Amino acid sequence: MSSHARGTFEVQLQPQTDEGVGDPSVARLSIVKQFQGDLEGLSRGQMLSTRTDTQGSAGYVAMERVTATLAGRKGTFALQHFGTMTRGTPELTITVVPDSATGELTGLTGRMQILVEGGRHSYAFDYELPA
Repeated sequence: MSSHARGTFEVQLQPQTDEGVGDPSVARLSIVKQFQGDLEGLSRGQMLSTRTDTQGSAGYVAMERVTATLAGRKGTFALQHFGTMTRGTPELTITVVPDSATGELTGLTGRMQILVEGGRHSYAFDYELPA
């Protein structure tokens, strides 16, 4: 049975340096998120991004490990991001990495959406947990 979680999060992105990349259009950033709402906890991860010469076109991938409470159950899980922006039109897929969940969240599957309105970040998380 599918369940839904909603809430907000604060995000901190910190540019990282990589010697030898030599291309300013490629960036690596650390991610720290604090989730509030139906999902309560903290995540840490890494993002790789690239932008193009066309305004509003870019791509990114990211991996993050979430340590949280969801539906009263505590544990960790990993999220995998795949995002593109085509001349300002975003497309984003965020999926729970299969078999990444631990503790009381073991068996978790799902997809997350990120919403940004008025500079505030929120999430909508459709997930399944074993009984």
